[in-house]
Amino acid sequence: MTLAYVAQAKEHPRLILTKEGVEQIRENLGKVPLFDASVEKIKAEVDKEIQMGIDTPIPKDFSGGYTHFRHKQNFIIAQQAGALYQILEDEKYAKYVRDMLFQYEAMYKNLPVHPQVRSYAPGKLFWQCLNDSNWLVYMAQAYDTIYDYLSSEERQTLEDNLFRPFADYISLANPQFYNRIHNHSTWGNAAVGMIGLVMDDQALIQRALYGIEDDGLAVGGVDDDGGTIKAADQKRGFLANLEQPFSPDGYYTEGPYYQRYAMYPFLIFATAMHNTYPEYGVLEHKDNVLLKAIDALLNLTDADGDFFPLNDGQKGMSYFTPALITTVNIGYYYGQQDPKLLSVAQKQGEVLLDQTGLAIALDLEANKAVPFTKQSVNLSDGALGDEGGVAVLRSGNEELTAVFKYAAQGLSHGHYDKLSYSLYRQGEEVLQDYGLVRFVNIGQKGGGNYLKENTTWAKSTISHNTLSQDQSIHFGGDYQTGSQHHSDFYFYADENPQVQVASAKETNAYPGTEMHRTVALIKPSDADEPFMLDIMKVDAQGTHDYDLPFYYFGQIIQTNFAYTRPPTQEPLGNKNGYQHLYLEASGSPSSDTTQFSWLNKGKFYTLSTLTHDEDNIMLTRIGANDPEFNLRNEPGFMLRRPNTQDTVFVSIVEPHGSYSPVTELSLNSNSSIASINLMHDSDAYTGVEIVGVNGESQIFIVANLDAQANSEHTLNVNGQEYKWTGPYWYANAE
Repeated sequence: MTLAYVAQAKEHPRLILTKEGVEQIRENLGKVPLFDASVEKIKAEVDKEIQMGIDTPIPKDFSGGYTHFRHKQNFIIAQQAGALYQILEDEKYAKYVRDMLFQYEAMYKNLPVHPQVRSYAPGKLFWQCLNDSNWLVYMAQAYDTIYDYLSSEERQTLEDNLFRPFADYISLANPQFYNRIHNHSTWGNAAVGMIGLVMDDQALIQRALYGIEDDGLAVGGVDDDGGTIKAADQKRGFLANLEQPFSPDGYYTEGPYYQRYAMYPFLIFATAMHNTYPEYGVLEHKDNVLLKAIDALLNLTDADGDFFPLNDGQKGMSYFTPALITTVNIGYYYGQQDPKLLSVAQKQGEVLLDQTGLAIALDLEANKAVPFTKQSVNLSDGALGDEGGVAVLRSGNEELTAVFKYAAQGLSHGHYDKLSYSLYRQGEEVLQDYGLVRFVNIGQKGGGNYLKENTTWAKSTISHNTLSQDQSIHFGGDYQTGSQHHSDFYFYADENPQVQVASAKETNAYPGTEMHRTVALIKPSDADEPFMLDIMKVDAQGTHDYDLPFYYFGQIIQTNFAYTRPPTQEPLGNKNGYQHLYLEASGSPSSDTTQFSWLNKGKFYTLSTLTHDEDNIMLTRIGANDPEFNLRNEPGFMLRRPNTQDTVFVSIVEPHGSYSPVTELSLNSNSSIASINLMHDSDAYTGVEIVGVNGESQIFIVANLDAQANSEHTLNVNGQEYKWTGPYWYANAE
């Protein structure tokens, strides 16, 4: 489809900051504290850079090195300087941007491919096309703001010698980068489209939206992370990247860390299209999925605003990142002006220097904000929402949060962790997802890139809180196989604030074995705190060794089993992630309910788990076979059930009590659970009895074959009849 020409789009600026927006901002300068503070903050940063002078060094470094940092800083500062020129009408900012662009024009004409060749798509300014695309997305905005400041001859020179060759290089010269379904390609598509919009270059705009029609690529091929470059019948371009990775709920299949990264180019280019060609409906594409994605992304954070580190995710990345300031501002202005977003913006403490940021600041000043209270949510995965998903169960005011992942592979950044979960209490990790192995932009650690332990440890199954069979990896660790499958949603129920449940099945990770996991957050009416119930039912063809790890933080307080510590620590295995786990201690169960308690940051926790006489208990620590100390040396508890066919693992994680190093008072340091009983297990039903130290019992039963909300069930156990409607039953025992 060829875009219709829009006469008013000739005005500049017109991409993100608009002519009308500039007028509104100038009228309100000095009247809106948050916006004024944002202007002053950016002005101080830009003025400092102007005083230092412009440096466009010949590229030579990986991420983390000076040349990488300098070129990255340049595009950020140029975009900000352009906005300041429009707002403050001070020509020094326009001159700064102009001079920088002409330094790049002089350099780029004869610039070779970056000397650090380690990417499947090397860039010129940076070691990979991805970062070159970052540069062009920002520089297109800078160029837009000073477009009318430049003479026609200057514009012609920049466009002929810098912008068009730059756009052609990251697209036509690198179709393996540009034509994919991946966050890399999203940045590339947005970069080509943004500069195309500034220059009214319809060929570039079409290339951005639809990709390169004849890319010459064969089906197959992988990137540096093993991800597919081109699949059969693969779509291409910005719209394809908008349609394929997002589910109808707004979940991005690569996970929240990369969703955060990709939301900037998605929203920036979609907004630029909206402001220049609104009739095309890019911002509203796929039933407003980008606006839904904002809500989904904010719900994929803990109580402190940190994103859950699903797949390749760096811990500590939060909604305070500049990309999320952009996301929240654009989402508020072009969405439904949801007042919950105002409270997030208020915490961020900064707004964009455009009409979206002004709107946020004005409405905060008018006291329109309401709290963004995160509730339990189930987000589907896959373009059609039928490839599993992620459930976030929250009890009360995030007293306990369980993140249950039953999603698709997640493209090249996915991990082999079917039916895994992590657990949080008020923003603190209780049971962790390790995240990625990468020191982003720290040059001393592999040039700031992914380290080999990301594959050998972080992506392995045993590094997650899920089931490993025969010390192997889900799908044999094969990306192509894993990408063909996903876990299956079974049911999700959050209507009862005291009991919130998510349940899913996995039948392909280990052929011949079905795993059915049900995770529930339960807060009895007479309890001070909620607990998590975890039921993993395994049906297999033949016998296997099963390992179920729990990666906790803190100091061991008490166990109800004896263990021995080996005189020397040895790895648990030599492959599939086991080579990175030291065995620190081992033992055997002394009762049917094994209990393990620890203390972390003033809170006691107890893991109570149903065990068999033949089970092995292992205390582990990450860090074996790690000569360069790339891994964090964190502890784990592992339950091994050897030579077993069908089985059920039942575990409870219970926060309780407190300890203050100031008052030195220890309160409620003992678990309230006396035992766990598997009261019934069949193909149709699994029932668990939880017996408290006070003698009272709680019963939880899950229907394994029928999850319909209106289905009626009856189960007799030891003369007691249980009748209920829906996929599960919970109550205190009568």
